Amino acid sequence: MNDSAAEWRKSSYSNPDGPQCVEVAALLGKTAVRDTQNRRLGHIEFDAPSWAAFLGTIPRN
Repeated sequence: MNDSAAEWRKSSYSNPDGPQCVEVAALLGKTAVRDTQNRRLGHIEFDAPSWAAFLGTIPRN
């Protein structure tokens, strides 16, 4: 799926007061992630187990 067809939202893990933001979108059984400031670079995709493992490594604010 291309970036324009996805419904992107700011990740709840993003810094609400700073420039370090990522956007996420659900894509046919996967989660896509892209840099808010560099959308033109595309996105990366995670399957459900990989996404859960990735989130487990990120400290919440």
